[in-house]
Amino acid sequence: MIAHLSTRHAKASGAKVFRFKAARHAMAALVALAAIGIASPAAPQSAAPAHQPSPAAILLAKQIVDIKNVKDVFQPIVVGVVEKTKQVFMQTNFMWAKDLNEVTADVHKQYDPRVSELIDASARIYATHFTEQELKDLLAFYKSPLGQKVLAEEPKVLDESMVFAGTWADNLAADVMASMRADMKKRGHDM
Repeated sequence: MIAHLSTRHAKASGAKVFRFKAARHAMAALVALAAIGIASPAAPQSAAPAHQPSPAAILLAKQIVDIKNVKDVFQPIVVGVVEKTKQVFMQTNFMWAKDLNEVTADVHKQYDPRVSELIDASARIYATHFTEQELKDLLAFYKSPLGQKVLAEEPKVLDESMVFAGTWADNLAADVMASMRADMKKRGHDM
């Protein structure tokens, strides 16, 4: 729906679709991060951690991050950065495609392991928000049958929620557009 809001500007419409899809993916990532307990949108960037975690707490948090498959959430970030960079160079000269594809494969091998930096940082962040005992309890929960079900079903819930949110946003966009057109028509502007 977002893509079809302006039929007069087909090129702009395509850009809108790209931005909307990118926004949807970004929203999905934020929802996923929030769901795994990493994102904290209410906390300012410069806020000090609640406490300095002990090495044992960090190890527990790493186990939690591992059991929650956080690597699967972050790996696309690294892949995306490499692929986006390749596309920037492709725009410079599409004749370089063969060489860029080969270089990109090597760059993936070089940079894909850096996802571990995100995982380690996530574990540290996790450990600053929970006490060592809470981390032990949380790990025990994720190892329990209900915890295993949460781990299996939560991604499905998030996916379904994002599909619903996308449809809801499309409908909201149509309502907003109709409302703005009506108000602009009252002001003598036929859009």
